[in-house]
Amino acid sequence: MLTVDNYIDSIKANLEKHSDLLVGNLKNIITYNYFSEIDLLDFTVFIEPTNFEISIRMFSMDREANEVFYEGNDTTVFAGSVDVIPDVTYYQLIDDSLDDFLDNFYEVNYPAIYELEQKAFTDWFGQCWKKSGGDILNLPSFFVFHDDTKSYELKNNQWIDDEEKWT
Repeated sequence: MLTVDNYIDSIKANLEKHSDLLVGNLKNIITYNYFSEIDLLDFTVFIEPTNFEISIRMFSMDREANEVFYEGNDTTVFAGSVDVIPDVTYYQLIDDSLDDFLDNFYEVNYPAIYELEQKAFTDWFGQCWKKSGGDILNLPSFFVFHDDTKSYELKNNQWIDDEEKWT
């Protein structure tokens, strides 16, 4: 029988399978020669719940919440966005159909499951961030769920309201 605990444990186990890839990609991102007009980095999570997939994309941003682009000739300068991790599966249905899962498990346990999923994703990314040496990056960096109103500050390990990071 599916319980909230074994659902979340399964998510953690599936994410762990992709940790080496994430750490390697983050190590590469840390070495970028960032354009001087970049004020912060947003590592944005996109969740595809019907396929149980997440992807993460990094956006270079200014303080006005605009993505920063570089139009100069120096090919070593980075600005814009880059995929950090492609669509990876975070949960696999075993015996249930998607409709049964959503109707009989997810909706019954919502919003607790949603919060626990976000915590699992955030903890996983935060651990990989630390393993990759992300703290040496001189730009403020945030872990963000697409279309959410809060951001996880990676250096301070705390949630903040999105508006705080733009000031």
